[in-house]
Amino acid sequence: MKRVTQIFAMVLALIFMASTTSQAQSKNKVRKMEYNSQYNYEVATVAVGVDGTKLVKVWGYGPDPEEATRNAKELGIACAIFRGFPPASNGAAAKTPPIVTDSDAAEKNMAFFETFFAPGGKYLQYVNLSTDAPPSGEDRIKVNKKTYKVGVVLSIAFDELRKDLEKEGIARKLDAGF
Repeated sequence: MKRVTQIFAMVLALIFMASTTSQAQSKNKVRKMEYNSQYNYEVATVAVGVDGTKLVKVWGYGPDPEEATRNAKELGIACAIFRGFPPASNGAAAKTPPIVTDSDAAEKNMAFFETFFAPGGKYLQYVNLSTDAPPSGEDRIKVNKKTYKVGVVLSIAFDELRKDLEKEGIARKLDAGF
């Protein structure tokens, strides 16, 4: 009888551990999906730049501050293309609509965007100015043991990016009508 009770207790413990592990894995999957979501942009408009540029502060994530800075540049360009920029909190700039209004544009042009956003890809030519030095102070946050969150101010060549995406046939031309 004692042996049966021990076996029963072990089986219950194994079931409990398996369910706890699967819940933790499920939470991690949800976090990864949210992190990798195309809608996960932390962007604040600082001001309208000169000659068709936008000055924005973008938060990026990475295992070290340098990788987080690279991620912020990529997210800044992606935000310009797919989501647009919010108005500046100080009133220095109005809301900027996205360059691409088609919600399926990323899927339809997947091959283009994979090469466009590849490490060292073409997206970097639209980042005119950035605070490339590893951020410090409130712009550098250690989220956990493996992740940094950094805020980087970027000057994005918005009009040039729009023109090039129109040339590629990804964005509709402004004079194309409704």
